Amino acid sequence: MNIVITIILTVQLLSAVAMIGLILVQHGKGADMGAAFGSGGSGSLFGASGSANFLSRTTAVLATVFFVATLALAYFGNLRPASSGSVLEGAAVVAPAAAPAADMVPAAPASGAAQIPAK
Repeated sequence: MNIVITIILTVQLLSAVAMIGLILVQHGKGADMGAAFGSGGSGSLFGASGSANFLSRTTAVLATVFFVATLALAYFGNLRPASSGSVLEGAAVVAPAAAPAADMVPAAPASGAAQIPAK
């Protein structure tokens, strides 16, 4: 089970890093106007319109992989084995501390407020 979670976590991290890189490489909405008239279109690897299609589709695929990996990690994180219980349930099984012996003298009050008589 731990290997599956490790693989899913690795896929999630790699898709997140690749998605960040692709988003940083993409041009903004304002850059499209300049690329349409030829300024900057010649310097791109995919041409003026090809880069938007390729990069946006790849980003969408990576986002889908990221969300599926996130949902899988959430599902596996909520699975609880039937044999093990809660940490608090294990604390209730521990025997309580032994009662003080009758021959022990109680300790003196910590402050003077305990010596004031109540009405």
